[in-house]
Amino acid sequence: MPKIYFIIVTYNAMKWAERCFSSLRQSSVPIHCIVVDNGSTDGTQQYITSNFSEVDFIQSEKNLGFGKANNIGIEKAYKEGADFFYLMNQDAWIYENSLEKLLEVYNSYPSKKEIGILSPMHIDGTEKKLDIFLDKYIAHNFETRLISDLYFQSLKPFYEVSFINAAHWFLPKETIETVGGFNPYFFHYGEDLEYVNRIVFHKKKTLLVPGSKVVHDGKQSLSKVDYTKYEDLRVETNIMNPNLSNSFQSEKKALKQSMMKNMLTGKKSNYQKLSAKYKKIVGEEKKLTEIRNTVEKEAPSFLNL
Repeated sequence: MPKIYFIIVTYNAMKWAERCFSSLRQSSVPIHCIVVDNGSTDGTQQYITSNFSEVDFIQSEKNLGFGKANNIGIEKAYKEGADFFYLMNQDAWIYENSLEKLLEVYNSYPSKKEIGILSPMHIDGTEKKLDIFLDKYIAHNFETRLISDLYFQSLKPFYEVSFINAAHWFLPKETIETVGGFNPYFFHYGEDLEYVNRIVFHKKKTLLVPGSKVVHDGKQSLSKVDYTKYEDLRVETNIMNPNLSNSFQSEKKALKQSMMKNMLTGKKSNYQKLSAKYKKIVGEEKKLTEIRNTVEKEAPSFLNL
């Protein structure tokens, strides 16, 4: 039986704690669980340690953000001999056979080195509809024909998608050893997109498994996500994307052109924003270049293993 470690980062998780951790006890596949708490103030720590003594609880003295906190859990799980790492949001839970179904696809997949991320189907908190963000990712990956296959009830065991958010990520050990952990440059936005860029660079795939169902109880509105925060990090994400060549020079050139355009059209606030971004990346050139060089290597980047 493989050793599967759930890693859950908590921050004021009381609304979901009972559903989340109770669901792990019901899994048909035995699991271990590591929680890294980012400084909750609602009693999350006491609730988990009192009611779920099987959880390995780590308290961070400050809010490290999503990526850094996950990395702490990944490091601990790896050192304890994990074969698989299941990254799950605090506002989420699984079903009895969720893991079983993921493992069926993993075990039957002919070239396991190709698997970067396995994801179950995310449904919303009502447990009656697909999570709205999964709906969006499926629509963006129309070439998979998943919508058509759903309609005609001819689903395949898995579909390759270009992206899925990190609410439910099932990572084989080989992914951790080749791709690494989350990039510490990102605090709470952009870290999952940047990770998937590295998955692609290292010739691995993100697979969506229709036979495995899980819950992500996020607010069902696309406007919930502050896309301006993703956009604010787009330049840095592109610079560090190992799939893009000459990315630093390309982003500098694009920023200069946008600055000139906004200056000539009298859009002063836009010009000032772009100018600040230009100065920021020029000031961080050494740091951003070092990170890009790091993620291009086949290694457990950003992890102390």
